[in-house]
Amino acid sequence: MNIGFEAKRFFTNNTGLGNYSRFVIRALTTCFPENQYYLYTPRNPGHNDVLDLLKNKNVRVITPGKWHKFFRSTSIWRTWGISKEQSIRDLQVFHGLSQELPVDLPARIKKIITVHDLIFYRYPEFYKAIDTAIYKKKLKFACEKADKIIAISEQTKADLQEFLNVDRSKIEIIYQGSHPNFKRLLSSEEINIVADKYGLPGDYILSVGTIEKRKNLLVLIKALSLIPKEKRIPLVILGRQTEYFKEILTTARDLKVLDGILFLQNVPFHEFPAIYQRARLFIYPSLFEGFGIPLVEAIESRVPVITSSGSCFSEAAGPSSIFVDPHNEEALAVQINKVLLDSALARSMVSASYEYIQQFEPAVIGKKIMDVYNGNV
Repeated sequence: MNIGFEAKRFFTNNTGLGNYSRFVIRALTTCFPENQYYLYTPRNPGHNDVLDLLKNKNVRVITPGKWHKFFRSTSIWRTWGISKEQSIRDLQVFHGLSQELPVDLPARIKKIITVHDLIFYRYPEFYKAIDTAIYKKKLKFACEKADKIIAISEQTKADLQEFLNVDRSKIEIIYQGSHPNFKRLLSSEEINIVADKYGLPGDYILSVGTIEKRKNLLVLIKALSLIPKEKRIPLVILGRQTEYFKEILTTARDLKVLDGILFLQNVPFHEFPAIYQRARLFIYPSLFEGFGIPLVEAIESRVPVITSSGSCFSEAAGPSSIFVDPHNEEALAVQINKVLLDSALARSMVSASYEYIQQFEPAVIGKKIMDVYNGNV
């Protein structure tokens, strides 16, 4: 079978949709090497995480012709030009990995999209109006044209039905897994090299994600202030900073917890596992996600998890994690204390949660995706 992918983010995004795209293609090329895989991208920067995958003889990269590059019209190529590429004639399946499809793909090609989230429908205030309009238009078109839609969570499936009235029979839920970086437990020496580089404390709570309003770090800062100072351990926050960062700083300073917080950004992704594995507790207080892959990364790293109730969080973190109302700092403070003071509880959470995430292994997910391609679901 010849399978094409809209693969811009496979090449250009270092986290998020990029990691998902590379996870899918790595799983498929490993488990189903008999197929040919065509990656359509406006550019190929060739970072390390991509180069290994491109060594496969069954992977071919398709980029715009010289005229698109000369006139800097690669975004037009991505929407309108992909379907005119000669290689499209050879495809049986085309998969839009980031909830988009090119226009005018031949009718004979089976069209699949993965939909990650509809946050721009639920929380449009978190986006620029023009971006929201573009996202909605692209997703509506892709859902109409797709023969099958892969939703990465029950939450995303429900949102597709609620906001776009997509027939539930058209949607298959297939979860996502974490990057291979998180599969290996590092030695203490490897962890200490990264810890020394960033000045990590010996014991800390970790939170990972862009510091933006939707990620809801304010509730964690307030919860810390409710824990007696002698029982607190430092907090490490790993993520890109936005305007919301100023509000976090001000609140942490006012509540007198700022001196116990370490902010990290621009950390290379390959160093994330060391930062996770040194943590004592992982907290993800986000208001809403499509899935919440940092939860899986934390569990792979053998760290107990506290996250938000509602949305998709129980799907990613499993029943042995702890779930708290994301607007209730008092409840969060109680649960932080509970886990930090009870090592037996922490160990049992890690053990049961690790068992739960085995369903996110590449071979499991790769087979489910191939079943969608083959029409077996």
